[in-house]
Amino acid sequence: MPYFDAASAAPLHPVAREALLASLDEGWADPARLYREGRRARLLLDAAREAAAEAVGCRPDELVFTPSGTHAVHSGVSGVLAARRRAGRRLVHSAVEHSAVLHAAEVHEAAGGTRAEVAVNAAGRVAAGDVAAALTGDTALVAVQSANHEVGTEQPVEEVAGLCQEAGVPLLVDAAQSLPWGQVPGAWSVLAASAHKWGGPPGVGLLVVRKGTRFAPQGPADERESGRSAGFENLPAIVAAAASLRALRGPDTSAEASRLRALVDRIRARVPELVPDVEVVGDPVHRLPHLVTFSCLYVDGETLLGELDRAGFSVSSGSSCTSSTLIPSHVLRAMGVLSEGNVRVSLPYGTAEAEVERFLEVLPGLVRSVRERLGVPARTAEAAPAGAAGPEAAPAAGPGDLVVDALGKRCPIPVIELAKVIGRVPVGGTVTVLSDDEAARQDIPAWCTMREQEYVGERAAERGAAYVVRRRV
Repeated sequence: MPYFDAASAAPLHPVAREALLASLDEGWADPARLYREGRRARLLLDAAREAAAEAVGCRPDELVFTPSGTHAVHSGVSGVLAARRRAGRRLVHSAVEHSAVLHAAEVHEAAGGTRAEVAVNAAGRVAAGDVAAALTGDTALVAVQSANHEVGTEQPVEEVAGLCQEAGVPLLVDAAQSLPWGQVPGAWSVLAASAHKWGGPPGVGLLVVRKGTRFAPQGPADERESGRSAGFENLPAIVAAAASLRALRGPDTSAEASRLRALVDRIRARVPELVPDVEVVGDPVHRLPHLVTFSCLYVDGETLLGELDRAGFSVSSGSSCTSSTLIPSHVLRAMGVLSEGNVRVSLPYGTAEAEVERFLEVLPGLVRSVRERLGVPARTAEAAPAGAAGPEAAPAAGPGDLVVDALGKRCPIPVIELAKVIGRVPVGGTVTVLSDDEAARQDIPAWCTMREQEYVGERAAERGAAYVVRRRV
């Protein structure tokens, strides 16, 4: 069964498996002890730290192992903010950071700090100049990921790092997605990463604090990991994580990245050709080699992922209908792109070309099947002539106006109902969609952009909101 969700967790690297099994026999003792077994464990821990530091591009004494990448992010954010309290209490971060950064920012704000969110463009890329403009005299820390976890867009970390260095503000980089593919460039100050993203075992994170960066670990501490990550080290997992990361710095990684990039290029080009009304999101150039995300109009993302799973493909999504919150991904929302029918494909090392070809073969039929079950006509927006009646359309609000009551219906239904009736008003007329689904706030404007209609805006309604669309074509 093809596994296409390496961005969530990559399959265990063969080198990691070998190192894990070997270290279970050799690395079970306490590395803080001076007897033979402890010394042997300490040698393994030191070797793992040196290997990981070499792969990251830092000094071994700048790197500590944490219980997870999330723990590393939280520790990195809180440690820098606490150490720089006299400089200020302002945290600046991009709008598309991982939830680990956003959660740490919420805790900081609740404790009396402030934060500023820097917007991104439609491709999910932040402008270095916008980050620099957000730097004020009381800025204590900037957080910008190296590459986005949902759409694969790479950020201008090196340029941002230079601007932060000029301003005397440390930069924290969440490198979880990019570290498997190479070192993060630039004069960043703090870096966090997670082993299960590069084929190491879960439960191991990296936190790097470069020399000269003020850092004050928060919470209870002990003597382990320089006082920055308390608790007994999971040495076998650490050894496996470091071994697999080092293996990825071998000569084969560049060739594999090029091969996977070509497969992703094929998906990016072929999906819009094979499936009508699809939006490929993310930067087409500045992106990770193995990841592509696209959204399908008039499709329930949860249903589509279920159909792909039954067809043998494991993929992920940022659609609201695939989460428990019913709110679209904050990344897609920040980009202003369609969230419904969202599919993220992230290819692990060794993905066969035949698996990608089979994915492209089965996807069109699955999307068509989901749309048919939702009652989507073949050409939805032009389904009916102007003035025709429809079961979902309420009486017109005025000459050339139409009101669609989609209250109580989850996306993509409000968008489908809008598309069904837009052709029933004359050019210049409006359709008002009543919806209490939060996803409609994102998906109706995105639909307008895709179908060259004008999104007028929203206004309050007795329930939910009223979204107004003017027909242009």
